[in-house]
Amino acid sequence: MNNVNSLVNIAVFGIGGAIIMAALIGLLLVASGSARGASPRVRLAFGCASIVLLVSLPSLAATNALATGAAFGTAFVTATCVVAIVYAVNIALLPVVARRQAAVSGQPALAGLRPSLPVLATGLGICLLMGLLGSVVGLALA
Repeated sequence: MNNVNSLVNIAVFGIGGAIIMAALIGLLLVASGSARGASPRVRLAFGCASIVLLVSLPSLAATNALATGAAFGTAFVTATCVVAIVYAVNIALLPVVARRQAAVSGQPALAGLRPSLPVLATGLGICLLMGLLGSVVGLALA
């Protein structure tokens, strides 16, 4: 029964996080479409909101998994999957923002931005670390 609960946690917190992240990226896309592009304050606010999202949602998923009697490993996998879903939304949508910023500022180097294999591998490592952080916070809260 814990496996079903973990899948539900991944679906609820992962899809919810993906929707929130897509909304944040949409706001950043609107801000980058202005004549000056996105200001440093807007980019900083987006980064802070992303970090809060990437810490709170996996922690909530891990807390929920641990509250149902799951082991730490299950909570870790659940939190890591939630982070990976939100990361996938970032990888899919942030090049659109970079292209919009390049069009506004006239920087042709950003227009061809594509994630490389080392960037994706590093992102997977960060997903594992954020999943570990989320499961440790969830363990402290449960």
